[in-house]
Amino acid sequence: MTSITKLLFGDEHDGDALRYHDGAARMRDGVSKGRGPVVVWNMTRTCNLECRHCYMSADGNAHNDELTTDEAKAFIDNLADFNVPALLLSGGEPLLRPDVFELASYASERGVRPTLSTNGTLITEEAARRIKEAGITYVGVSLDGLSDVNDYFRRHYGAYDAAMRGIRNCVAAGQRVGLRFTINEHNILELDKIFDFIERENIERACFYHLVYAGRGEAMTHEDVTREESRRAMDTILRRARDFERRGLKKEILTVDNHCDGIYMYLCAKRDGDERLASHIMRHISMNGGNRSGIAFGAVDPTGNVHPDQFTQEHTFGNIREKKFSEIWTEAADPIQAGLKDRKRLLKGRCARCRFLDMCNGNFRARAEQATGDYWESDPACYLTDEEIGVMGEGEGA
Repeated sequence: MTSITKLLFGDEHDGDALRYHDGAARMRDGVSKGRGPVVVWNMTRTCNLECRHCYMSADGNAHNDELTTDEAKAFIDNLADFNVPALLLSGGEPLLRPDVFELASYASERGVRPTLSTNGTLITEEAARRIKEAGITYVGVSLDGLSDVNDYFRRHYGAYDAAMRGIRNCVAAGQRVGLRFTINEHNILELDKIFDFIERENIERACFYHLVYAGRGEAMTHEDVTREESRRAMDTILRRARDFERRGLKKEILTVDNHCDGIYMYLCAKRDGDERLASHIMRHISMNGGNRSGIAFGAVDPTGNVHPDQFTQEHTFGNIREKKFSEIWTEAADPIQAGLKDRKRLLKGRCARCRFLDMCNGNFRARAEQATGDYWESDPACYLTDEEIGVMGEGEGA
């Protein structure tokens, strides 16, 4: 996760202290010394929508093998003992779990900061009130375009209007809420409209995700944006973030799942002759160390399987019904898990030879594996040129 506002303006938001601090890049089992990883828990595979790019392939069926309330509380107890700073409650649609508010409250009481990732369609006025009362510090609503564009992705007519009501209910309840927008060829032209929407609806935070080819999203490999489109998307995001800042509109803007974004920002600052900004960006992306799936970020699926991140469901490191999460995370018995903690020696292609490897850490492995069949190959979504990364003469796709 790359904080555009932190890198451009030095603004401090929740989570920045976990991403940008001395020593972050050297961690092997958490976000900092004495703290475990941020964990996303996909609470359920059940969902009231059927989004085209859902990495969990969620559906409308009930799944009886999911963690029980008691098992979930034992899991949260272990996260608290492991000093995990935050737990992202996701799905499927987490609001379809009857115990979601009980478990969020329990996590908050145990000192594990709960956040919620939702499609927003089920956030009634009452639900917004309960979300806030449960101690959920942030609600991220997935919205991949306006009106018909969003409904096309959600495969459900009216999903946009329902999500809008959910967002407005959160704002009215004083609940911190933001957008989660996945960039692809169908909605890239919506970016300026999304920034207009953020301003109009008084939304504090927006995360722009790069597409990861997982779950139903595997079928969208050829619907991803090109490298040039990625650069133009970043130019739009940077331009609109600067416009917000110029006009005194304090919004937190982030990009997710492509760590060449920070490097691109550094290169743009160098190109523009802004050495102060370039130095500021380089210092922070060096602190962060790039992708930290399997290190400072982990995932647990509805049945208790532990994964390096929520997009990498095919690699399982253990199950929390059999062994505590903290033990699975630190023992690293699985070769993929052990490799992620020291991955630079395993990377191949452009990633292995990139001069910015220490700032990117090989980008996103799930995307590389889906595109090439090799977990350690280059991430095809890196949009930096061979010249920019210092591998000239070796072939663009090498």
